[in-house]
Amino acid sequence: MNYRNIKDLNNTILRELHILPRDFDLVVGIPRSGMLPANILALYLNKPYTDIDSFMNGHIYKAGARSQFFDESDYKKILVVDDSIASGSAMKECKEKLKHLEDKFDLNYCAIYVIPGKEKMVDYYFEHVPLPRYFQWNILNHTSLEKACFDIDGVLCADPTEEQNDDGEKYIDFILNAPPLFVPGAKIGTIVTSRLEKYRKETEKWLDANNIRYNDLIMLDLPNKEARQRLNNHGGHKAKAYMSKPYVLFIESELSQAIEINRISKKPVLCTANFEMIFEAESFMYNLKSGKHLPFLREFALKIRNKARQLKHSHSYG
Repeated sequence: MNYRNIKDLNNTILRELHILPRDFDLVVGIPRSGMLPANILALYLNKPYTDIDSFMNGHIYKAGARSQFFDESDYKKILVVDDSIASGSAMKECKEKLKHLEDKFDLNYCAIYVIPGKEKMVDYYFEHVPLPRYFQWNILNHTSLEKACFDIDGVLCADPTEEQNDDGEKYIDFILNAPPLFVPGAKIGTIVTSRLEKYRKETEKWLDANNIRYNDLIMLDLPNKEARQRLNNHGGHKAKAYMSKPYVLFIESELSQAIEINRISKKPVLCTANFEMIFEAESFMYNLKSGKHLPFLREFALKIRNKARQLKHSHSYG
């Protein structure tokens, strides 16, 4: 498990900023993930920045203005930025998109993070980050969220106040009308909450109203709030669900619970209180699956999986 949050991104850019020449005229971000590092780089280089489509249409962003047309004679050396390179397909697509401008501009390509072996796809890179990996700025749209568990309160929606948490009418009103917080763009494997089973109908109604897709919803089967407080086993309840299937990530709001879930499951937990990854204890089986131990086994398994997918695809169209 390799994880980088926005703080890590900023620190990496600051640490390796010296590798970039200072004669760039413009920084161009590759939407969407490349816009954040492009903005940070433009700030530290004290250069204007824009996105790919705006660049192609002659627009840039300057201090004090939403956007401005630029004179091509003033902007010759361009730094095109993405956050990372894995397969390299997005970078190839970008280069193809800008190919017709190579005679007009000196185009240079940069990625903050690259997997080993993909360094030559760019002119500049800042850090090696092998697979599997997650980034704070795109984790909520990651396709692997179907292999993840999510808490509700403090993650998918705001926490209830003490007044709202009355185990009665006020709490039901909260569940039905809770303001959404971090809403994923991909389908969730299992939602695991310490909410009581008796509130399942209201919880499902809220999830549906906020377009949150998921496979399973696990709640606490206890009679009331007092019983839940006496049990005081939030971390254990969540860790049990996390360990029940080959999930790769749990997203939890409270730091103490995140630490407890990790301690029991020995699998990573992302804490949304600070967007730090809690992963102090690591099981051998998890590291075997992630590729940390015996990485050639993971690579072999991935090759078999990809071959199987290709065969299935060819049969479906044969």
